[in-house]
Amino acid sequence: LDTLENWVTEIFSEIPNNGLPKPSFGHLTRPFDTPEFHKLYRVVPIRKVHSLSITWALPPQEEYYRVKPLHYISWLVGHEGKGSVLSFLRKKFWALALYGGNGETGFEQNSTYSIFSISVTLTDEGYKHFYEVAHVVFQYVKMLQQRGPDKRQVIWEEIQKIEANEFHYQEQTDPVDYVESLCENMQLFPKEDFLTGDQLLFEYRPEV
Repeated sequence: LDTLENWVTEIFSEIPNNGLPKPSFGHLTRPFDTPEFHKLYRVVPIRKVHSLSITWALPPQEEYYRVKPLHYISWLVGHEGKGSVLSFLRKKFWALALYGGNGETGFEQNSTYSIFSISVTLTDEGYKHFYEVAHVVFQYVKMLQQRGPDKRQVIWEEIQKIEANEFHYQEQTDPVDYVESLCENMQLFPKEDFLTGDQLLFEYRPEV
């Protein structure tokens, strides 16, 4: 640590501080022409694969990093057990895999907006029925919306414990990658959360 501190002091101490706050683009809300989102776009892939992606543009969520609402929703959407979207679609032989989530950084989440996507890998039969697949996904999201999170704290706490275990028992990463990640976190979180803000769930707030 002493050696690293000396390196940092030597390399960075001469950089002048302009005294300005970090830039925020929070006033530039709704950057997307959302009526264009209410459309179906067909893209011909390079390799033979059928994939249905549904994307929502949401208000910025980074201020809720202690709650991680999109992580919670993606956990429910991506569940593969009985009663899940994927379980239903597999019984129909329409889907092979399903992923829902938000990258919580960069293009997918910033001070202007957040992106939430659900992607379904379809079978050949599922491709023929992709309208029905999309309908099932929207039905499930609507059900979550109607039921609300109030009675689902047990699920949130389960996610919290799993993420905590993964954090405490994670494999050592490459130091350069780790430092880069910490530098990014320093722009997003208060100092007490530099190490954990992007990984742990701290607060259950159903209204969020």
